[in-house]
Amino acid sequence: EEAGAAVAAESSTGTWTTVWTDGLTSLDRYKGRCYDIEPVPGEDNQYIAYVAYPLDLFEEGSVTNLFTSIVGNVFGFKALRALRLEDLRIPPAYSKTFIGPPHGIQVERDKLNKYGRPLLGCTIKPKLGLSAKNYGRAVYECLRGGLDFTKDDENVNSQPFMRWRDRF
Repeated sequence: EEAGAAVAAESSTGTWTTVWTDGLTSLDRYKGRCYDIEPVPGEDNQYIAYVAYPLDLFEEGSVTNLFTSIVGNVFGFKALRALRLEDLRIPPAYSKTFIGPPHGIQVERDKLNKYGRPLLGCTIKPKLGLSAKNYGRAVYECLRGGLDFTKDDENVNSQPFMRWRDRF
């Protein structure tokens, strides 16, 4: 119960210490709650914790915010030996805030002039450390080898050693 409550708190309003700003907000209104705990069948000291969050914690239409809020911090939480997300249920009202991409796969196929087969791509590795020139060379070789596209790893932005414009 303690671990479930700690996960709910850490991924919502909780912090490792009391802070003066706690008095400036309605912590109870925004607190994640562990509402049920079940033992994992056949496993000692392993449990399934059910946690619910108020929808006000999440930005409408933001997959990034949703997952960062729920799993971003707790998987490094030292109070637990191990943690795994087994299931995620999103209320229909919140799902409706996701408007989807600005255009569909047909627009991508038209841009690439590729039809009648799956599009094939990859992420350039190593994700960090290549110069812009060598990153561009890796992209070129992937496309020359038959891939339809490459994508940047999530850690790749516009670092000093590999500015976006130089890669592009």
